[in-house]
Amino acid sequence: MSNAMIYVGIAIGVVAMAGAIAYGTANQQNYISEDAVLAPAAEQGLLPKTGMLGADLNKEKWHEDPFGDLAQKIREQNGR
Repeated sequence: MSNAMIYVGIAIGVVAMAGAIAYGTANQQNYISEDAVLAPAAEQGLLPKTGMLGADLNKEKWHEDPFGDLAQKIREQNGR
């Protein structure tokens, strides 16, 4: 009987956590103002899942490094 109680407790905990996460996500959407502007990454969207267990990958494109020239100069000075 004690094993069954443990499994029931775990199941209740999982359901409670799922409900809290769903509530938090829906609650955040209430605080987005009407005049909000999407970031470029949000406009580019998500890549489709590759399988059932695949993660949603952001297809935000890499941007140029603003300090790339300075980093290259320092590498050259240090002999790398």
